[in-house]
Amino acid sequence: MAGFRQRVPALVDIAMIAHPSVTLIVDLSEAGGIVHDAHGRHQRGSFVAGLLPGQLRAGGWRGECLQIRLSPVVAAAVLGASAELTGTVASLEDVWARDAGQVEERLRAATSWDERFTIAADVFGRRLGARPSVDPEVACTWRRTLTSRGRVRVDGLADEVGWSRKRLWSRFRSQIGLTPKRAAQLVRFDHAAHLLAAGHAAASVAAQSGYVDQSHLHREVKAIAGVTPTAVATAPWLAIDDVAWPAAPRN
Repeated sequence: MAGFRQRVPALVDIAMIAHPSVTLIVDLSEAGGIVHDAHGRHQRGSFVAGLLPGQLRAGGWRGECLQIRLSPVVAAAVLGASAELTGTVASLEDVWARDAGQVEERLRAATSWDERFTIAADVFGRRLGARPSVDPEVACTWRRTLTSRGRVRVDGLADEVGWSRKRLWSRFRSQIGLTPKRAAQLVRFDHAAHLLAAGHAAASVAAQSGYVDQSHLHREVKAIAGVTPTAVATAPWLAIDDVAWPAAPRN
């Protein structure tokens, strides 16, 4: 979780780079200041961006927002959805119905960011304990994909959890929203994107992240983010990461 405050009364336009998590943005302004745009639709207020949301742009007038990143394994329980959100952006109200407004009001009434973090953790903890999550084998596969930074073999993962490749592929896709191979591509991209943002040369990033060469890196980045590696390296969305999560493990 991270809190953000925009003091200048002007529209801030930030291109969101794909990340291996479901991203929840809770709008804490009184007038619905955040504007999000995906697939040509403009909406105001809190929203949820699933894995690979496409060319999503978000910004807002002066105000505050709370950003929460959820593993798709956790999102399946606390949001009641994970696979259904893949490739989409939905308003929090569409996902949580009237509970969304109640949570927003509690967060707005809080007097500090620490209090807001505590409220959010309590809300998610209660929902996580009350709803079924994904299969343990699917959760294990997701964790292994993250810890290996996307450099895994699906056949090896299937053997590790004791399932056939076909069963793992089917269950993982139905519960997470991506195939294991696509999930590995996204995790590998995320590692490469942060190396690019840290100032590493594209050729070095390709070698460190498991791409065949720099051209392979360019194609993958273009396919996932819609921009070149050079553009990804300067994306404000990644710069925010270093401020909000300076030493947080990516899991």
